Amino acid sequence: MRIYLSPPDVGEVERAFMNEAFDGGWIAPAGPDLAAFESDVAALTGWPGAVALSSGTAALHLALLSVGVQPGDDVLVSSFTFSASANAVRYCGAEPVFIDSESSSWNMSPALLADELAECRRRNRLPAAVMVVDLYGQCADFDPIMAACRELGIPVVEDSAEALGATYHGRPAGALADVGVFSFNGNKIITTSGGGMLVTPSVEVAERVRYLSTQARQPAPHYEHTEVGYNYRLSNLLAALGRGQFSRLPELVERRRQINSLYRELLADVCSFMPVPGWSGWNGWLTCVQFADGSQPTIVREALLAEGIESRPLWKPMHQQPAFAGCRNRVDGTSGSVFGRGLCLPSGSALSDGEVAEVAALVRRPRVR
Repeated sequence: MRIYLSPPDVGEVERAFMNEAFDGGWIAPAGPDLAAFESDVAALTGWPGAVALSSGTAALHLALLSVGVQPGDDVLVSSFTFSASANAVRYCGAEPVFIDSESSSWNMSPALLADELAECRRRNRLPAAVMVVDLYGQCADFDPIMAACRELGIPVVEDSAEALGATYHGRPAGALADVGVFSFNGNKIITTSGGGMLVTPSVEVAERVRYLSTQARQPAPHYEHTEVGYNYRLSNLLAALGRGQFSRLPELVERRRQINSLYRELLADVCSFMPVPGWSGWNGWLTCVQFADGSQPTIVREALLAEGIESRPLWKPMHQQPAFAGCRNRVDGTSGSVFGRGLCLPSGSALSDGEVAEVAALVRRPRVR
Protein backbone atom coordinates (compact mmCIF):
# COMPACT_ATOMS: atom_id res chain seq x y z
CA MET A 1 0.00 0.00 0.00
CA ARG A 2 1.11 3.55 -0.73
CA ILE A 3 -1.71 5.17 1.20
CA TYR A 4 -3.25 3.46 4.22
CA LEU A 5 -6.69 4.04 5.67
CA SER A 6 -5.62 5.44 9.04
CA PRO A 7 -1.94 4.79 9.85
CA PRO A 8 -0.18 6.00 13.01
CA ASP A 9 1.10 9.58 12.84
CA VAL A 10 4.17 9.61 15.08
CA GLY A 11 7.43 11.55 15.08
CA GLU A 12 10.06 13.19 17.23
CA VAL A 13 7.70 14.14 20.05
CA GLU A 14 6.71 10.52 20.62
CA ARG A 15 10.30 9.36 20.20
CA ALA A 16 11.44 11.76 22.95
CA PHE A 17 8.83 10.45 25.40
CA MET A 18 9.75 6.84 24.70
CA ASN A 19 13.50 7.49 24.86
CA GLU A 20 13.07 9.15 28.23
CA ALA A 21 11.20 6.11 29.53
CA PHE A 22 13.78 3.77 28.00
CA ASP A 23 16.77 5.70 29.35
CA GLY A 24 15.14 5.88 32.78
CA GLY A 25 14.79 2.10 32.88
CA TRP A 26 10.98 2.16 32.94
CA ILE A 27 10.51 -0.80 30.61
CA ALA A 28 8.54 -2.99 33.03
CA PRO A 29 4.74 -2.67 32.97
CA ALA A 30 4.47 -0.18 35.84
CA GLY A 31 6.08 3.25 35.79
CA PRO A 32 5.59 7.02 35.92
CA ASP A 33 4.39 7.36 32.33
CA LEU A 34 1.48 5.02 33.03
CA ALA A 35 0.20 7.21 35.85
CA ALA A 36 0.86 10.40 33.87
CA PHE A 37 -1.01 9.12 30.81
CA GLU A 38 -3.99 8.22 32.98
CA SER A 39 -3.90 11.70 34.51
CA ASP A 40 -3.84 13.30 31.05
CA VAL A 41 -6.96 11.45 29.91
CA ALA A 42 -8.69 11.97 33.26
CA ALA A 43 -8.15 15.71 32.90
CA LEU A 44 -9.61 15.68 29.39
CA THR A 45 -12.79 13.92 30.53
CA GLY A 46 -13.07 15.73 33.85
CA TRP A 47 -13.40 12.39 35.64
CA PRO A 48 -10.88 11.42 38.36
CA GLY A 49 -10.80 7.70 37.58
CA ALA A 50 -8.76 6.49 34.60
CA VAL A 51 -7.10 3.09 34.06
CA ALA A 52 -4.82 2.41 31.08
CA LEU A 53 -5.34 -1.08 29.68
CA SER A 54 -3.98 -3.39 26.99
CA SER A 55 -6.82 -2.72 24.52
CA GLY A 56 -10.14 -0.99 24.11
CA THR A 57 -11.75 -4.43 24.16
CA ALA A 58 -10.23 -5.19 27.56
CA ALA A 59 -11.59 -1.85 28.77
CA LEU A 60 -15.07 -2.74 27.49
CA HIS A 61 -14.94 -6.09 29.29
CA LEU A 62 -13.97 -4.49 32.59
CA ALA A 63 -16.47 -1.67 32.08
CA LEU A 64 -19.30 -4.18 31.81
CA LEU A 65 -18.07 -6.01 34.90
CA SER A 66 -17.81 -2.71 36.77
CA VAL A 67 -21.51 -1.96 36.24
CA GLY A 68 -22.50 -5.45 37.39
CA VAL A 69 -23.10 -7.44 34.20
CA GLN A 70 -23.24 -11.15 35.00
CA PRO A 71 -23.69 -14.43 33.10
CA GLY A 72 -27.19 -14.77 31.70
CA ASP A 73 -27.87 -11.01 31.61
CA ASP A 74 -28.98 -9.05 28.57
CA VAL A 75 -27.04 -5.99 27.38
CA LEU A 76 -28.48 -3.65 24.76
CA VAL A 77 -25.74 -2.73 22.25
CA SER A 78 -25.44 -0.52 19.19
CA SER A 79 -25.66 -2.78 16.14
CA PHE A 80 -23.63 -0.53 13.83
CA THR A 81 -20.19 -1.05 15.34
CA PHE A 82 -17.02 -3.13 15.36
CA SER A 83 -17.41 -6.62 16.82
CA ALA A 84 -15.42 -5.79 19.98
CA SER A 85 -18.50 -4.09 21.43
CA ALA A 86 -20.58 -7.26 21.22
CA ASN A 87 -17.67 -9.59 21.96
CA ALA A 88 -17.13 -7.95 25.34
CA VAL A 89 -20.74 -8.73 26.28
CA ARG A 90 -20.14 -12.39 25.52
CA TYR A 91 -16.91 -12.34 27.58
CA CYS A 92 -19.16 -11.64 30.58
CA GLY A 93 -21.40 -14.59 29.73
CA ALA A 94 -24.17 -12.14 28.85
CA GLU A 95 -26.24 -11.86 25.68
CA PRO A 96 -26.19 -8.82 23.36
CA VAL A 97 -29.45 -7.35 22.10
CA PHE A 98 -28.83 -5.11 19.12
CA ILE A 99 -30.34 -1.66 18.59
CA ASP A 100 -30.27 -0.01 15.16
CA SER A 101 -29.04 3.45 14.20
CA GLU A 102 -30.80 6.73 13.61
CA SER A 103 -30.08 8.54 10.37
CA SER A 104 -28.89 11.88 11.79
CA SER A 105 -25.59 10.54 13.19
CA TRP A 106 -25.60 6.78 12.37
CA ASN A 107 -25.41 6.06 16.12
CA MET A 108 -27.87 4.20 18.35
CA SER A 109 -31.43 5.38 17.81
CA PRO A 110 -32.90 6.81 21.03
CA ALA A 111 -36.39 6.02 19.70
CA LEU A 112 -35.62 2.35 19.02
CA LEU A 113 -33.88 2.09 22.39
CA ALA A 114 -36.98 3.49 24.08
CA ASP A 115 -39.14 0.95 22.23
CA GLU A 116 -36.92 -1.92 23.33
CA LEU A 117 -36.85 -0.73 26.93
CA ALA A 118 -40.64 -0.56 26.92
CA GLU A 119 -40.75 -4.14 25.64
CA CYS A 120 -38.27 -5.18 28.33
CA ARG A 121 -40.56 -3.70 30.96
CA ARG A 122 -43.54 -5.57 29.54
CA ARG A 123 -41.52 -8.80 29.65
CA ASN A 124 -40.38 -7.95 33.20
CA ARG A 125 -36.75 -8.46 32.16
CA LEU A 126 -34.69 -5.29 32.10
CA PRO A 127 -31.19 -5.36 30.62
CA ALA A 128 -28.26 -5.28 33.00
CA ALA A 129 -26.69 -2.46 30.96
CA VAL A 130 -26.81 -0.50 27.73
CA MET A 131 -23.65 -0.08 25.64
CA VAL A 132 -23.74 2.93 23.32
CA VAL A 133 -21.06 3.28 20.64
CA ASP A 134 -19.69 6.63 19.46
CA LEU A 135 -19.38 5.68 15.81
CA TYR A 136 -16.50 6.86 13.60
CA GLY A 137 -15.52 9.51 16.12
CA GLN A 138 -19.00 10.98 16.62
CA CYS A 139 -20.96 10.81 19.85
CA ALA A 140 -24.43 9.34 20.02
CA ASP A 141 -27.39 11.51 21.07
CA PHE A 142 -26.87 10.88 24.77
CA ASP A 143 -29.41 13.14 26.44
CA PRO A 144 -32.51 11.11 25.49
CA ILE A 145 -30.59 7.85 25.85
CA MET A 146 -29.46 8.65 29.38
CA ALA A 147 -32.91 9.94 30.37
CA ALA A 148 -34.53 6.65 29.30
CA CYS A 149 -31.94 4.55 31.12
CA ARG A 150 -31.91 6.68 34.26
CA GLU A 151 -35.68 6.29 34.58
CA LEU A 152 -35.23 2.53 34.85
CA GLY A 153 -31.96 2.53 36.79
CA ILE A 154 -30.01 0.89 33.95
CA PRO A 155 -26.27 1.69 33.80
CA VAL A 156 -24.81 2.88 30.49
CA VAL A 157 -21.36 2.11 29.10
CA GLU A 158 -20.04 4.58 26.53
CA ASP A 159 -17.94 2.78 23.92
CA SER A 160 -15.95 5.81 22.85
CA ALA A 161 -13.16 3.71 21.34
CA GLU A 162 -13.16 5.84 18.17
CA ALA A 163 -14.07 9.21 19.67
CA LEU A 164 -11.23 10.57 21.85
CA GLY A 165 -11.34 14.36 21.49
CA ALA A 166 -14.95 14.45 20.29
CA THR A 167 -17.71 16.29 22.16
CA TYR A 168 -21.49 16.22 22.60
CA HIS A 169 -23.09 19.60 23.33
CA GLY A 170 -19.58 20.66 24.36
CA ARG A 171 -19.15 17.77 26.81
CA PRO A 172 -16.24 15.37 26.27
CA ALA A 173 -16.72 11.95 24.71
CA GLY A 174 -16.14 9.13 27.17
CA ALA A 175 -17.73 11.04 30.05
CA LEU A 176 -21.34 11.04 28.85
CA ALA A 177 -22.59 7.86 30.56
CA ASP A 178 -21.66 5.91 33.71
CA VAL A 179 -18.33 4.59 32.49
CA GLY A 180 -16.40 5.28 29.29
CA VAL A 181 -13.87 3.47 27.14
CA PHE A 182 -11.23 4.66 24.67
CA SER A 183 -9.07 2.68 22.24
CA PHE A 184 -5.48 3.48 21.28
CA ASN A 185 -5.18 0.85 18.56
CA GLY A 186 -2.81 1.62 15.70
CA ASN A 187 -5.51 3.14 13.51
CA LYS A 188 -7.10 5.43 16.11
CA ILE A 189 -6.89 9.21 16.46
CA ILE A 190 -3.91 8.64 18.80
CA THR A 191 -2.18 5.33 19.37
CA THR A 192 -0.12 3.44 21.93
CA SER A 193 0.46 0.77 19.26
CA GLY A 194 -2.20 -1.24 21.04
CA GLY A 195 -4.04 -0.16 24.15
CA GLY A 196 -7.12 1.38 25.68
CA MET A 197 -8.41 3.18 28.72
CA LEU A 198 -11.41 3.03 31.03
CA VAL A 199 -12.63 6.29 32.57
CA THR A 200 -15.06 6.68 35.45
CA PRO A 201 -16.27 9.41 37.82
CA SER A 202 -15.55 7.04 40.72
CA VAL A 203 -12.04 6.59 42.10
CA GLU A 204 -13.28 3.45 43.86
CA VAL A 205 -14.47 1.92 40.58
CA ALA A 206 -11.13 2.80 38.98
CA GLU A 207 -9.25 1.05 41.77
CA ARG A 208 -11.45 -2.03 41.39
CA VAL A 209 -10.80 -2.11 37.63
CA ARG A 210 -7.06 -1.63 38.17
CA TYR A 211 -7.08 -4.53 40.64
CA LEU A 212 -8.89 -6.84 38.19
CA SER A 213 -6.57 -5.78 35.35
CA THR A 214 -3.49 -6.93 37.26
CA GLN A 215 -4.62 -10.52 37.87
CA ALA A 216 -6.59 -9.57 41.02
CA ARG A 217 -3.51 -10.02 43.13
CA GLN A 218 -4.00 -9.49 46.86
CA PRO A 219 -1.56 -7.31 48.86
CA ALA A 220 0.43 -10.22 50.24
CA PRO A 221 4.17 -11.03 50.02
CA HIS A 222 3.27 -14.18 48.07
CA TYR A 223 0.88 -14.48 45.14
CA GLU A 224 -2.56 -14.57 46.75
CA HIS A 225 -5.77 -14.50 44.69
CA THR A 226 -9.30 -14.58 46.06
CA GLU A 227 -10.97 -14.10 42.66
CA VAL A 228 -10.16 -14.42 38.98
CA GLY A 229 -8.36 -11.46 37.43
CA TYR A 230 -7.04 -10.50 34.01
CA ASN A 231 -3.72 -9.53 32.47
CA TYR A 232 -5.07 -6.30 31.01
CA ARG A 233 -2.67 -3.55 32.16
CA LEU A 234 -0.95 -1.26 29.64
CA SER A 235 2.85 -1.12 29.86
CA ASN A 236 4.74 2.00 30.91
CA LEU A 237 6.67 2.11 27.64
CA LEU A 238 3.48 2.16 25.56
CA ALA A 239 2.01 4.74 27.92
CA ALA A 240 5.01 6.95 27.12
CA LEU A 241 4.09 6.70 23.44
CA GLY A 242 0.53 7.59 24.40
CA ARG A 243 1.69 10.68 26.29
CA GLY A 244 3.55 11.90 23.23
CA GLN A 245 0.51 11.30 21.04
CA PHE A 246 -1.85 12.87 23.57
CA SER A 247 0.21 16.08 23.62
CA ARG A 248 -0.59 16.42 19.90
CA LEU A 249 -4.29 15.49 20.10
CA PRO A 250 -5.68 18.92 19.11
CA GLU A 251 -3.54 19.12 15.97
CA LEU A 252 -4.33 15.52 15.00
CA VAL A 253 -8.07 16.16 15.35
CA GLU A 254 -7.85 19.41 13.42
CA ARG A 255 -5.94 17.80 10.56
CA ARG A 256 -8.47 14.99 10.19
CA ARG A 257 -11.26 17.52 10.09
CA GLN A 258 -9.38 19.45 7.40
CA ILE A 259 -9.02 16.26 5.36
CA ASN A 260 -12.75 15.64 5.64
CA SER A 261 -13.51 19.20 4.52
CA LEU A 262 -11.27 18.77 1.48
CA TYR A 263 -12.98 15.51 0.53
CA ARG A 264 -16.36 17.23 0.85
CA GLU A 265 -15.19 19.99 -1.45
CA LEU A 266 -13.82 17.59 -4.06
CA LEU A 267 -16.60 14.99 -3.95
CA ALA A 268 -19.74 16.99 -3.17
CA ASP A 269 -21.39 15.97 -6.45
CA VAL A 270 -20.29 12.33 -6.27
CA CYS A 271 -21.31 11.02 -2.84
CA SER A 272 -22.79 12.03 0.50
CA PHE A 273 -20.92 12.05 3.79
CA MET A 274 -21.60 10.88 7.34
CA PRO A 275 -24.01 13.46 8.76
CA VAL A 276 -22.70 15.64 11.59
CA PRO A 277 -25.56 17.08 13.70
CA GLY A 278 -25.33 20.48 15.33
CA TRP A 279 -24.74 18.94 18.76
CA SER A 280 -21.77 16.92 17.52
CA GLY A 281 -18.16 17.94 17.99
CA TRP A 282 -16.89 15.17 15.75
CA ASN A 283 -13.17 14.32 15.97
CA GLY A 284 -12.78 13.58 12.25
CA TRP A 285 -11.43 10.06 12.78
CA LEU A 286 -12.55 8.55 9.48
CA THR A 287 -14.15 10.15 6.44
CA CYS A 288 -17.14 7.96 5.60
CA VAL A 289 -19.09 8.37 2.37
CA GLN A 290 -22.21 6.92 0.81
CA PHE A 291 -23.09 6.35 -2.83
CA ALA A 292 -26.56 6.36 -4.32
CA ASP A 293 -25.73 3.16 -6.23
CA GLY A 294 -24.98 0.18 -3.97
CA SER A 295 -22.50 -1.23 -6.49
CA GLN A 296 -20.22 1.80 -6.24
CA PRO A 297 -18.49 1.08 -2.91
CA THR A 298 -16.99 -2.14 -4.30
CA ILE A 299 -16.07 -0.53 -7.63
CA VAL A 300 -14.38 2.40 -5.89
CA ARG A 301 -12.62 0.25 -3.30
CA GLU A 302 -11.16 -2.01 -6.00
CA ALA A 303 -10.09 0.97 -8.10
CA LEU A 304 -8.27 2.45 -5.11
CA LEU A 305 -6.70 -0.90 -4.24
CA ALA A 306 -5.32 -1.21 -7.77
CA GLU A 307 -3.41 2.03 -7.12
CA GLY A 308 -2.10 0.91 -3.73
CA ILE A 309 -4.65 2.88 -1.71
CA GLU A 310 -6.52 1.32 1.20
CA SER A 311 -10.20 1.98 1.80
CA ARG A 312 -12.71 -0.09 3.75
CA PRO A 313 -16.43 -0.87 3.83
CA LEU A 314 -18.37 0.56 6.74
CA TRP A 315 -19.02 -1.71 9.72
CA LYS A 316 -21.29 -4.60 8.89
CA PRO A 317 -24.06 -4.40 11.51
CA MET A 318 -23.78 -6.91 14.33
CA HIS A 319 -27.32 -8.17 13.84
CA GLN A 320 -26.20 -9.37 10.36
CA GLN A 321 -23.06 -11.13 11.64
CA PRO A 322 -23.03 -14.97 11.74
CA ALA A 323 -21.33 -14.91 15.16
CA PHE A 324 -24.45 -13.30 16.63
CA ALA A 325 -27.13 -15.12 14.69
CA GLY A 326 -30.16 -15.64 16.86
CA CYS A 327 -29.56 -12.63 19.09
CA ARG A 328 -32.55 -10.40 19.63
CA ASN A 329 -32.53 -7.10 17.82
CA ARG A 330 -34.63 -4.03 17.23
CA VAL A 331 -33.79 -2.72 13.77
CA ASP A 332 -35.47 -0.61 11.11
CA GLY A 333 -32.97 -1.06 8.29
CA THR A 334 -30.96 2.12 8.84
CA SER A 335 -27.56 0.58 9.57
CA GLY A 336 -28.03 -2.09 6.91
CA SER A 337 -28.69 0.59 4.29
CA VAL A 338 -25.71 2.69 5.38
CA PHE A 339 -23.44 -0.36 5.33
CA GLY A 340 -24.60 -1.38 1.87
CA ARG A 341 -23.80 1.96 0.28
CA GLY A 342 -20.86 3.16 2.34
CA LEU A 343 -17.07 3.33 2.24
CA CYS A 344 -14.32 4.69 4.52
CA LEU A 345 -11.71 6.75 2.68
CA PRO A 346 -8.07 7.26 3.74
CA SER A 347 -8.15 9.71 6.63
CA GLY A 348 -4.79 9.58 8.43
CA SER A 349 -3.62 12.89 9.86
CA ALA A 350 -0.32 12.65 7.97
CA LEU A 351 -2.07 12.67 4.57
CA SER A 352 -1.08 15.57 2.36
CA ASP A 353 -3.64 17.65 0.45
CA GLY A 354 -2.17 16.20 -2.73
CA GLU A 355 -2.80 12.65 -1.56
CA VAL A 356 -6.37 13.54 -0.63
CA ALA A 357 -6.84 15.00 -4.12
CA GLU A 358 -5.41 11.83 -5.66
CA VAL A 359 -7.84 9.66 -3.71
CA ALA A 360 -10.75 11.92 -4.64
CA ALA A 361 -9.85 11.76 -8.34
CA LEU A 362 -9.88 7.96 -8.21
CA VAL A 363 -13.20 7.95 -6.37
CA ARG A 364 -14.66 9.99 -9.21
CA ARG A 365 -13.16 7.92 -12.03
CA PRO A 366 -15.13 4.64 -11.71
CA ARG A 367 -18.39 6.56 -11.94
CA VAL A 368 -17.47 7.86 -15.37
CA ARG A 369 -16.70 4.42 -16.83
